[in-house]
Amino acid sequence: MRFIIFFMLFFTFTLAGYGQSTRIALLKYGGGGDWYADPTALPNLIEFCNNQMKTNIHPEPSTVEVGSPELFNFPFVHMTGHGNIVLSDNEAFNLKTYLEGGGFLHVDDNYGLDEYFRRELKKVFPDKELVELPASHSLFNQKYSFSEGLPKIHEHDNKPPQAFGIFIEDRLVCLYTYESDISDGWEDAAVHNNSPELREIALKMGANIISYVFNH
Repeated sequence: MRFIIFFMLFFTFTLAGYGQSTRIALLKYGGGGDWYADPTALPNLIEFCNNQMKTNIHPEPSTVEVGSPELFNFPFVHMTGHGNIVLSDNEAFNLKTYLEGGGFLHVDDNYGLDEYFRRELKKVFPDKELVELPASHSLFNQKYSFSEGLPKIHEHDNKPPQAFGIFIEDRLVCLYTYESDISDGWEDAAVHNNSPELREIALKMGANIISYVFNH
């Protein structure tokens, strides 16, 4: 099963190399949290990556439910929000199978997500712990260099930004960005009134994430 899923995800990238665009998706989850937060974030990140790194990502991100078999059509899925997350046993199993088979999940705490994400992650990987990524990790040294690691975009609780990961056999399968709110920086400038310089930093870090996933 894991080989079949890996082949499906590899085939998606191969098609992109022959002129068909790769699709990435926003993850829809239950529990009442606003999974739909930051609606302009992914489209702007895609546009930045396609312009600056010559990626071939479809300009409109898809939306996929965490328990859907359609999840396996996307090599990269993004999850964000401010509130509660609840995963059923079937949804947790589906997400685990997806990640074990070659998929990648980026979770960005949009403020208020942390306790719920950590709780539900234990349903997916009860025997694994989030590991903090050092600034020397290759994620921070793709097309753009971030010598101090994850950048700070919004203040939240005035804590330092942190990047955590879940690894399977030394492969990073889930990236959790905390106290950064990087996806807010991907949104249209008018949404949060971020400066052009701050938005560029956020988009460059997002491009590094995409680059890392596409190259690994």
